[in-house]
Amino acid sequence: MSELYHSVTLISSRCKGCINCIKRCPTEAIRVRNGKAYIISERCIDCGECIRVCPHQAKKAVFDTLDKLTSFKYNVALPAPALYGQFNNLDNIDKVLMALKSIGFDNVFEVSRSAEIISQCTRKLMAEGQLKSPVISSACPAVTRLIRVRFPELCRNVLPMQAPVELAARTARQEAIEATGLAPEDIGIFFISPCPAKVTYARQPIGINKSSIDGVLAISDIYPKIVSIIKHIENVEPISKSGIIGVSWASSGGEASALLNDKYLAADGIENVIEVLEEIENEKLSEVDFIELNACSGGCVGGVLTVENPYVAKARIQRLRKYLPVSCNYLEGEVPANIMWTVPLEYMPVMKLDADVSQAMKKMIEIDALVEEMPGLDCGSCGAPSCRAFSEDVVRGMAQRGDCIFKMRERIQKVVSELSQLEAYLPPPFRHPEETDEAGGEEDDG
Repeated sequence: MSELYHSVTLISSRCKGCINCIKRCPTEAIRVRNGKAYIISERCIDCGECIRVCPHQAKKAVFDTLDKLTSFKYNVALPAPALYGQFNNLDNIDKVLMALKSIGFDNVFEVSRSAEIISQCTRKLMAEGQLKSPVISSACPAVTRLIRVRFPELCRNVLPMQAPVELAARTARQEAIEATGLAPEDIGIFFISPCPAKVTYARQPIGINKSSIDGVLAISDIYPKIVSIIKHIENVEPISKSGIIGVSWASSGGEASALLNDKYLAADGIENVIEVLEEIENEKLSEVDFIELNACSGGCVGGVLTVENPYVAKARIQRLRKYLPVSCNYLEGEVPANIMWTVPLEYMPVMKLDADVSQAMKKMIEIDALVEEMPGLDCGSCGAPSCRAFSEDVVRGMAQRGDCIFKMRERIQKVVSELSQLEAYLPPPFRHPEETDEAGGEEDDG
């Protein structure tokens, strides 16, 4: 397995050793040992849930800054539609796009434009019966990585199509080449992201070998710069080329509703996503054709790199839609081959107990037996998220039985009991007087 890149990192000096993060991690990728948390790299999907729940800001997302624009001769911004929901009383997307050009970008290409193309291609492939049902959206990289790690049987259900941001990056670069005559390497394509999972995607893409994205900026980092400019914009240029379908991808249900098919399901929030994936795995959702899953609550507007409450941002997106046409971007003819994945989605066996099946079975039996000995409280005091995870750590050699505080208490009580019993066997010269009396010693008559 090649070295994994992660946009979610730990600031060890800030970590207080609390267990908030280990309880919420969807892949049990975090442990607390020696008073500090650490992340098991192979299991992390960069969903950012640990960033959201850490009370000490000990987790952070790594992303690029505007300084990176100096590395290129011509720069294009790719704003996620979730960006538009961050601004109060916004009635025109063009104001945001103009502000982006004011802070250093030469041009802007909306990701929502490509979202409309992806929606059209998905409708076409589903109508032709070319996809395994139920089709699971591949737009959220955190969900896609979650499937690779925890739900390998569902890899075939994931839509094998590039995410809108990737199509937008590729199209934006081609348009910039034609407009400027510059070489591809002189053009910087920067995505303005609501979440760390998409930062990771740009470094290690899913479904393709190399991403067309040169850098990823955080909405939270760009927002203060835009908001200071946007209120002074008076003459608005008509830049936006997106409709309701594309902009609706910002919040949960937007992608699914764009399929114009009522046999769909949309779920957001990582815990709800896991429940739905378990339902699919157990073949309980056979009546659904398409499933949209977003790791963040509310959809992309709920990403940890945004600044606004996700439900407020979602309401703003809904209000903004009334000024827009249904769709502005269409694709003629068949679905182009270059829009599909070139690398199939495969299971990442990071949770396998052993490469040897017989050894794996033996370890599973050991884990089951150890779980029976555990108190079953899933308290997290051992530094693992559950008694089962702790038992697995013990079998893997990553923890010791005594790390469980309840098992340790049992051992201490046993030792105290044994010591009290041993004390009765002390030779008479070393016993206390009261012990001699209890043992039937002679009383002093004098």
